[in-house]
Parts: sequence; structure tokens; C-alpha cells
Amino acid sequence: MGAVKMIDIVTFGDPVLEKKAEAVAQYDKELLLFIDEMFTALEADKGIGLAAPQVGRSKRIFITELDDDKKRIFVNPEIVATSPDLVEYEEGCLSFPGLYFMVKRPASLRIQAFTEKGKSFTLEAEGLLARVILHEYDHLDGKLFIDRITPLKRERALLHFRKLLKM
Repeated sequence: MGAVKMIDIVTFGDPVLEKKAEAVAQYDKELLLFIDEMFTALEADKGIGLAAPQVGRSKRIFITELDDDKKRIFVNPEIVATSPDLVEYEEGCLSFPGLYFMVKRPASLRIQAFTEKGKSFTLEAEGLLARVILHEYDHLDGKLFIDRITPLKRERALLHFRKLLKM
């Protein structure tokens, strides 16, 4: 494979961010290249998670790379369980640069997914990894982190974000 090209992260307002992503049907070289491109974009923007819709592709894929963890790839994931315990933590999103809000999410989860080569796996996660997985999984269903805050905070967030875009 040649050099990995840089793909752009789309920001709020792009319709792909608010629609349910389609399942991946083929595990091929094109998929591997796309995942490499996603990791390049994630690292360039210093993120810890990225979903395919955030780079303009309506596919059920997301990746994570936390400082203390390895690169993880989730293709056609399904969350099978979440803990009843909710934890509030500050979140940001590469599709909303400069915007951060406290968001409540389950403290832990179990997820089933496929690797980039089509091998199924199950993962139990807690803490920051669980939060990143839940955040990225939301992107696959067309949900944004601002959908998980109060309507008043959401309205203020969007107003602030639009101001940031004009700067």
C-alpha cells in the first residue's frame, strides 16, 4: 500500500454526522487503507477516538487510541451491556473543536465487534475507554455528545460553536 493520505474531519452541520451509519459488508484492502487513514487523522488532531462518520463516511467503524492503551478497531460493533452506574465526565469531540461539556454515561460496558480482518471479539471496558467507546458508538447512530446535555446547555453550546467557527 502506498502512503496514507490525510482525510479531513467533518464538523457539526455535515449531514453525515446525524444519520445512522451503514454496516461494513467487505473486509478488504480498501477497508484496511481507510482505517489507516482514520488513524492518521486521529493522530494529527490529537484525538483518542474517531468514528467513520466524522470523516464523511457512513460506515459502522470507529477506532480508539488512548495514551495508555493500544490502537483498537471496532467494525460493525454492538454494545451488548452497560452498567447501571452513571459517571459524569468532561467530553470533547473532534467534530466540535474547542467545545467541552460534562456528559453522564455508563461507567462500564461490554461490546461485540469485528476486527479489520473480520474476526469477532468481545471487550469489557470501564473508565475512559468505556466513555470513548460509548461516544464513538453514538456517532454510528447519528447521535452527538451535545445530544446528551440539557437543551439549554445544547443551545448555548451551538451558539458558542458557531462563534468559534467565525473566528
